[in-house]
Amino acid sequence: MLTANSENNIAKLRGELGEKLEFSHEIFGEKFYNIDIKINRLSDSFDILPLTISERLLQDIDIEKDKNVSIQGQLRSYNKSVDNRNKLILTVFTRQIEKADENEHKDPNSIFLDGFICKPPVNRETPLGREITDLLVAINRPYNKSDYVPVIIWGRNAKFAKNLEVGDRVQLWGRIQSRNYEKKLPTGEIQQKVAYEVSISKIKKLNENNSSNKEANKED
Repeated sequence: MLTANSENNIAKLRGELGEKLEFSHEIFGEKFYNIDIKINRLSDSFDILPLTISERLLQDIDIEKDKNVSIQGQLRSYNKSVDNRNKLILTVFTRQIEKADENEHKDPNSIFLDGFICKPPVNRETPLGREITDLLVAINRPYNKSDYVPVIIWGRNAKFAKNLEVGDRVQLWGRIQSRNYEKKLPTGEIQQKVAYEVSISKIKKLNENNSSNKEANKED
């Protein structure tokens, strides 16, 4: 059961753990590790997402044997210096992990976020003319910390989201996705990169009394 402090950021994932477990960091004697999880989509594609897991949770599961797992946690962000520039890094901070139930039919990739718009929306169109709005949402954490989550919104929900303003509070439902892209370096070399973002199926704007006054739902 998640605490009240984590109810504004709830990620639920089910998939196959990667082969490589890497040490991340240590806090007050507690070690944390990074590993990927592969989650199939309804189509033939899939997402590969980064997880951060405490060594204390790893005692409850054999990651060499139990590759298919269910995860519950939070999508968190931190800044990392890359080539003298700050880069936003996203990871799913794992709070619960268990062997997956093979008969479970729930959505294997879902997330709920409750936060605040912290940059003006960016509205654009795909080459095929589909409307998209990009948002950056700040999700508050205890001890005056925040996570900054990039989200992408499609179709008529994008029309709704493009009119949001910095400081607006929103609730968001969707899934975490990975996206491969190419970046051209100054040398002319093409580098393969991966971006992580939340693809939104439902968005709700809240008023100052924390009750909804506007809402956009998933497209038909």
